[in-house]
Amino acid sequence: MLHWNMSTPNAGPPLSASDERTWGMIAHVGVFVAAWFAMGFLCPLVIWLVYRNRSDFIRRHALESLNFQLSLLIYSAIAVILILVTFGLGILIIVPLIIIGAIAALVVIILATMAASSGREYRYPLTIRLVH
Repeated sequence: MLHWNMSTPNAGPPLSASDERTWGMIAHVGVFVAAWFAMGFLCPLVIWLVYRNRSDFIRRHALESLNFQLSLLIYSAIAVILILVTFGLGILIIVPLIIIGAIAALVVIILATMAASSGREYRYPLTIRLVH
């Protein structure tokens, strides 16, 4: 488990509530852009690194999104390993699970984006909290 505790002063002026909600939303929905390259974790990671000392709200949303994306990456790697270990027979079970998981991930990402948009907190289900 990683724990980042960098005690640096704020990197800029405080953000407005509107800016906080916007960057909180981008931390969730921005993963769709990076997901094309199987790097959905990059968007929330960059937002977390840039804004973690300026806004607690953005830090929490970016961290939640980052941990969810890292969890998806781990679950995907496990799925590939299971398919390889079973010499492809696991594909009969794994592929339907991947499809269901992809739809569920899409739904929870949309819910998280809506929560950030309205200034509420959101916790993704089945998330391994690797980064704090």
